[in-house]
Amino acid sequence: MKRLFLLVFLLLTFLQPTLLQAQQIKHVDPKDLSEANLQVSKLQPDPEFHLDFPNLNKFSYYHDRKKLSLIHRLEKRKQYGKVLPLLEEYVHNFGVQNFYKDTQLLWRLGQLLERQGNQEKAKALYRLVLKHHRADVRKVMSYYDSLEQNTKNYYVPLNYYYELVEYRKSIATFKPPKGVYVNMGNAINSPYADYGPTLNDENEVLIFTSKRNVGGLQSRANEDLFYSKQNNGFWEEAQSFGKPINSIYNEGSACLSHDGKTLYFARCEAPNSYGNCDIYVATRQEDGSWGEIKNLGANVNSPAWDSQPTLSRQEDTLYFASDRLGGFGLSDIYFTHKTKSGSWAPAQNMGPVINTRESEVSPFLHPKFQVLYFSSRGQLNNFGDFDIYKTYLVQGHWQEPRNIGPLVNGRGSEYYFTIDAGSKNLYYARSEANDIKNLDLYSFPLPMEAHPLAVTKVEGTLTDSVTNKPMSAVVSVIDLDNGVEISSKYVRPDGSFEFNLIDNTRYMILIQSPDFFTIERELELRGDTSIDFMTSVIDYSIPMVFENIEFEPMQSDITQEMEPILDEVAYFMIDHPMHRLEIAGHTDSAGDPDFNLTLSQDRADAIKRYIERKVNIGSDRIDAIGYGSSKPIRQEVTEEDRRINRRVEFIIIKPRN
Repeated sequence: MKRLFLLVFLLLTFLQPTLLQAQQIKHVDPKDLSEANLQVSKLQPDPEFHLDFPNLNKFSYYHDRKKLSLIHRLEKRKQYGKVLPLLEEYVHNFGVQNFYKDTQLLWRLGQLLERQGNQEKAKALYRLVLKHHRADVRKVMSYYDSLEQNTKNYYVPLNYYYELVEYRKSIATFKPPKGVYVNMGNAINSPYADYGPTLNDENEVLIFTSKRNVGGLQSRANEDLFYSKQNNGFWEEAQSFGKPINSIYNEGSACLSHDGKTLYFARCEAPNSYGNCDIYVATRQEDGSWGEIKNLGANVNSPAWDSQPTLSRQEDTLYFASDRLGGFGLSDIYFTHKTKSGSWAPAQNMGPVINTRESEVSPFLHPKFQVLYFSSRGQLNNFGDFDIYKTYLVQGHWQEPRNIGPLVNGRGSEYYFTIDAGSKNLYYARSEANDIKNLDLYSFPLPMEAHPLAVTKVEGTLTDSVTNKPMSAVVSVIDLDNGVEISSKYVRPDGSFEFNLIDNTRYMILIQSPDFFTIERELELRGDTSIDFMTSVIDYSIPMVFENIEFEPMQSDITQEMEPILDEVAYFMIDHPMHRLEIAGHTDSAGDPDFNLTLSQDRADAIKRYIERKVNIGSDRIDAIGYGSSKPIRQEVTEEDRRINRRVEFIIIKPRN
């Protein structure tokens, strides 16, 4: 722990003295927002740039030899102004196979657009190259990373984050997250794989898939559907769905309709299946049993594997995973919608932004909002094997998927993400890195990055108030309404940081570093917000004098006004266990010199005792010295001279390397 605090950024809280810090906050102009708009939380992120490929589900490969030849001729002549519109039109016509056969055209188009100044569109194309390439693209990755270094999230390592949380819990009233990676226990999980959770609309019934039924001469696991009911906040012992849902075949990956009367699920290796796994539908009967089990048909199912359905709230669109031929990768996410006649239309691929050359599985559509969660191993910023992402449907287009962060995604695999209707808790299956196939079900309070309403942008910069250069630090955000901490990030190389938070919520922003005292700022979020922080680096070679540290005449008692500053110094000392502190008390020359010497010593001792009590550190790390009037800063001619000489100096002594 001690070595960690010496190597990484410090943790401090409370107020920052005006001597060391200046802050500016810039909000969206309230004049541009009506009172009504201020009371309505933002439900979706701002629209992003999107690329359209209208032929994806019409044909697999687009090739026009004459157009390509013309593009290449113009490129050789360096007539890039003519190349750009022709290449844009060509790429616009791409089918699925073009994304892995012609990735060099995506890369070239991105370069031309960036040269033109259209960096956002260029980066969107570079992302497609990295998601769909089938060759060595280390140069592309390196170049893309250089473009993204000032826009990507730099999360602190998870073990360090928990060090921060535990530390803050011991010195402040902020609560840590209630726990992550919380196994649902023996009532739900078995020694075998348990996964695929889904909830009914009232969050009172949990349905999931399990391989716990093992039988036969070869001890073969049979996948079945199970359910558990919630009773006084606890999940009861899981029970099998029984017949006719469970059969001699494999069943799993279910989802319920809004009214709970229709169940969509996967069944594998059944004689009436189109492929090895198909999606079926069952209807709840008047007596509470399930019946009328039907295959969804050839428009939805294929000769391959089709599974993991999730249903829109209007029950008119079904999303699912499939490894059918003609997709982008090993498995893709598809969707189908109901026609006017009530039948399901031919399934369509969700496209190259959602799907990659790798695997995308286990889609989940939030029951209230247009947010799709899914698991992927082919997106650009995985923490482990499979990670869970979320994507928003904005103005008819699915946005670039966002990793929902290290509080959910670890070094193993995470699948089958589900959120309750109130967006309070998440449920998902995960495995450890050393046992990838053994899935268990986990549930814990929904972290900020995973929340569907975390779409209001808070961005900021951190610069040195003297040099105006960017500074390094860790930024943490505390949800003050719920007292819960949000995962921490490093400030980017250019001094910027960004969080997506929930509108109309109170937050505390904490910025910490060993180079300066912690910056603390309370924020009542009302729309997208930008905050600029400026602070000064601690100069260990000179004493620090805080204006707030002023004793009453002839007194040595600690006043309430002093406490925030003294707390800050105390937290600095506990964060830096190898640093020492010298507290020097000084008086003016008025009065008896011996009395002044005693008074200055009493004041230094009072501060020392306060700090030692506050953070429980050993007295051998703090020296308290009273100098009386022996070390004046100014010759005392005026009352102002005497006031300046009456001071307490703090000298922080760094350990020698």
